[in-house]
Amino acid sequence: MTQNRESVNVMLVGGGGREHALAWKLRQSPRLGNLFVTNPENPGLAALGRPVDAPIDIRAPFQIQRFCDKNRIGLVVIGPEEPLAAGLADVLAAPGRAVFGPTAAGARLEADKAWAKQLMRAASVPMADGRTFTDPAAAKMYIETREDPPVVKASGLAKGKGVIVPQTMAEALDAIDRIMIKREFGDAGRSVVVEERLEGHEASVLALVDGRTIYVLEACQDHKRLGDNDTGPNTGGMGVYCPGGITDDATIAQVQAEVLVPTLDALRCDGVDFRGVLYAGLMITPGGPKVLEFNTRFGDPECQALMARFDADLLEVLLATATRRLDEVEINWKPAASCCVVIASEGYPVNPRTGVPIEGIDAAAAVPGVQVFHAGTKRDATGAIVTAGGRVLNVVGAGDSLAEARALAYRAADLIRFTGKVMRRDIGARAPALAGQ
Repeated sequence: MTQNRESVNVMLVGGGGREHALAWKLRQSPRLGNLFVTNPENPGLAALGRPVDAPIDIRAPFQIQRFCDKNRIGLVVIGPEEPLAAGLADVLAAPGRAVFGPTAAGARLEADKAWAKQLMRAASVPMADGRTFTDPAAAKMYIETREDPPVVKASGLAKGKGVIVPQTMAEALDAIDRIMIKREFGDAGRSVVVEERLEGHEASVLALVDGRTIYVLEACQDHKRLGDNDTGPNTGGMGVYCPGGITDDATIAQVQAEVLVPTLDALRCDGVDFRGVLYAGLMITPGGPKVLEFNTRFGDPECQALMARFDADLLEVLLATATRRLDEVEINWKPAASCCVVIASEGYPVNPRTGVPIEGIDAAAAVPGVQVFHAGTKRDATGAIVTAGGRVLNVVGAGDSLAEARALAYRAADLIRFTGKVMRRDIGARAPALAGQ
């Protein structure tokens, strides 16, 4: 490809581990000019970028637009789902300024599960069978007609926590109360999707999309439940390994042909020019891959594991995606595997404990082959790093095998200490690559 070698100023929106990983990779680009971050309270981001001194307010976008103009921002990278759903990509796109991330119309695929179901049904995308309800009584009546407890999902954005997988009918009925009446997930629970419980194993397939070209990234295997052996409540993700979930080219090709392409074609028919990340959460069933849900941004912590293996200029790739030139860039992967272990706070995901001093981060980051990304941390008045959220740190090991990557990640994670530290010990333990070990 013929590359323009002028430097590019970048504004990165978001303040979690995903954004720290993106900032770390963007910093490696020879084309990066200034990197501005919207959440400098995250110590990891503060070390890599300059603070954005304007509010991110979609209702009054003038100040952030003026900031971008004043600082000659050439690329805006939007990490989280909330600003995408609110339309930040719409208001920041301008001549000479590219935005990585879909418009609000494209982000609706994640922000409105009920609408996404309708679109997938019309496009014949294989998915879990389900129905949408706005009336809790009607939802309960439907559940009572089922033979097995169904999965219950808040239709709106719930930070990855709005999915309840009941073990009994009583738990399924209680899930309706939790989501629609008690509103545990806020406005995300104004409607629910009740769907069949699929059997198989989950996989995450993320693809870069520029409106015309699709590039499927390495598949990942997420671990959503809080405890070992998939016990406890659903979370935003307690760890991931890459590659994982799907490792054969035939299944990846099937996902692209039966899931990604028809979904993007359906969006295009609705007038949506999707540019950014399309993330399919899949169940690999005996009958083939089926969609559980879509996200319209990098997964968290999938992004952290992917960035540890990403062997290309991330700035060039994101800019090419945003400007419909994805077919002009080359992406390679190294090393062979990565494993991300999430360290969480006591009380996560319901009521995480914050303000707890953390020790050992530097020692963990010094382990060869390891990166430590800040997810929910901040500095207190003394400058010490303390917990500031549910998922606190992401420890990523990368090696020539999954066994090596896991060993590095856990070796480093064990060096990090704080009161109430929570982490799973089985991230990647059941991977086929480790069978017999």
